[in-house]
Amino acid sequence: MSDSLILRAATAVDAPTVAAIIAASFEEYRGKLVPEPGAFRETADGIAAELAHESGAIIAERNGEIVGCVMLKLIEDDLYFGRLSVVPAARGQGVARRLIEAVEDEARRRELAGVRLGVRIALAENQRLFTSLGYVEISREAHEGFDHPTSINMRKALR
Repeated sequence: MSDSLILRAATAVDAPTVAAIIAASFEEYRGKLVPEPGAFRETADGIAAELAHESGAIIAERNGEIVGCVMLKLIEDDLYFGRLSVVPAARGQGVARRLIEAVEDEARRRELAGVRLGVRIALAENQRLFTSLGYVEISREAHEGFDHPTSINMRKALR
């Protein structure tokens, strides 16, 4: 059996697994990020609804098992990605980078101007990853109830 990574569009059938991948991936942040990540409130039904009404999701499979995913949404002339998730056992193997490349490829396919994301200020390692891939800070914002920025918005121009 091949050990290659396969990237594909998620379907409604994948929603329970995508919700589980997001939960497993974000678990390391439980009790560490304030406010708590919205990822903890994701459900299979919510994911299925997003897949039906939003711009979709991309999943990464290895040997028939989903090891990562990313949710997509159109914002103006950019493709926004969120909930970038890789199960702990598959980390350090380039899955996140491949998912981000797939998002960028999808944005190019749609002839969009760029790709956007949001990252918590507290997650410096994640910021370094996105910066290394060509993303630049475009703004900062505060989560509801906070009087100081808690998140950085980043963007990569594609044209």
